[in-house]
Amino acid sequence: MKIELRHIHKRFGPIHANNDINLTFGGGRLIGVLGENGAGKSTLMKILAGYQPADSGEIWIDDKHVDYNGPEAAIEHGIGMLQQDPLDVGAFSVLENFTYGSRSGFFLNRDRIRRRLLEIAGPLGFDLEPDRHIEQLSIAQRQQLEIVRLLALGIRTLILDEPTTGISADQKEMLFDTLRRLAHEDGMTVLLVSHKLEDVLALCDEVVVLRAGKLVGDLEMPATKAQLVQMMFGQEVTFTPRPPSNLDGAPVLLELNGANLRDGRLNIANASLSLRAGEVVGVAGMDGSGQELLMRACAGLTNLNGGHVRVGVRDMSRCAYPDFMRAGVVFGAAGRLEEGLIAGLTLTEHMALVHQHKAMVDWRLARRFTEQQIAHYAVRGRAHDFIETLSGGNQQRALMAMLPEAARVLVLEQPTRGLDVDSARWIWEQLLARREQGAAILFSSADLDELMLYSDRLIVCYAGELHSLDNLQAVTVGDLGHLIGGDFSRGGH
Repeated sequence: MKIELRHIHKRFGPIHANNDINLTFGGGRLIGVLGENGAGKSTLMKILAGYQPADSGEIWIDDKHVDYNGPEAAIEHGIGMLQQDPLDVGAFSVLENFTYGSRSGFFLNRDRIRRRLLEIAGPLGFDLEPDRHIEQLSIAQRQQLEIVRLLALGIRTLILDEPTTGISADQKEMLFDTLRRLAHEDGMTVLLVSHKLEDVLALCDEVVVLRAGKLVGDLEMPATKAQLVQMMFGQEVTFTPRPPSNLDGAPVLLELNGANLRDGRLNIANASLSLRAGEVVGVAGMDGSGQELLMRACAGLTNLNGGHVRVGVRDMSRCAYPDFMRAGVVFGAAGRLEEGLIAGLTLTEHMALVHQHKAMVDWRLARRFTEQQIAHYAVRGRAHDFIETLSGGNQQRALMAMLPEAARVLVLEQPTRGLDVDSARWIWEQLLARREQGAAILFSSADLDELMLYSDRLIVCYAGELHSLDNLQAVTVGDLGHLIGGDFSRGGH
């Protein structure tokens, strides 16, 4: 299957997200699509997958011009997209989600559909129980189900948006093996949108690079990480080693003591954790292993069934999140538009919600403050832009800009989720500056390198159990990957 994008243009107000993009994708190839946040890569892939129309330009498939509107029409032309958060239906079973979007009619032959599901999943090594409900699956299994569903619909080009977020090292390797098989053995075109350069280096046959809406490079692999960074940013990105924390005599700002936590089928018993001023503690674990429950308990967003949580010397076990905020504890959610931001509100309105605590909002002051935050956090957007019109990376920057400056404890779920390497480095410069001022940081991440690089110590969550890693010098990234997967025969804990 040959795909050509000819002179693709897409604007969002004054932002030229795609500026005269011309690309050709051939079958049997794994192609990385790279670019810094706001470069236009996700926009381009959504145009190709039918999720949004181009302002101008053409799509050609096998030397024929096609004109489609919507993802269903794109699938009919053999193009499907796996979103970063799989588009499944939580109330449905695996089998029911598998049939979603198919033209099986009103009455379903469940036995025939079950056989079809297993026929596709089996050779790929996917263990998908047809009668399990979606909420019982890990992120990796939900991705597998979506891949199987798209294959059943007959796609020949698969687009994946940040597919390794929230999955373990072993699950990632299984996914990569599947993608190699689909491309190199079955002749499919696989397009990988990612900000993780290590994934691209390990998997792809070639890369295309966008910068500020324009195509700036098309490179055959293998290549070096330095070459890819140079193409993405126009310069080398350097990292300054993080100075070690000096915790001698540092006061405890937050303490969880003997806490019992419950969320559906997951239980965490007798959980204890302390955070000192100037300390960075990372929380690692596969999706659904307990890290969300632990972090939300530290911010008053989850009720304790036993035990205590203290902020300073104050027992806040029965307090709600607004009380924690007033005590200097702030929470940043991984789900940007689900929890952290409000679709339909502008950047200015978001800043006013957080930074003005009055019955009447001073909109002139709010706008001026928003413009200052936009400049400081390098958000690609305007004060009057609706938050949902920003790219995922710029929504993440906006979330960081909303964190109160006076906060003493920052509880952050995946603070660099979806950010390119330079943006992630910059965000950590801001966080570490707060640490130098005496703030404590508790953060989770799906990026093992990030956890190892910035943490003073780590908490690994597995099946509701907490395992503390206090001596990170004795732990490698590979060790951490095995620990997250439940292999505690490794050292360092």
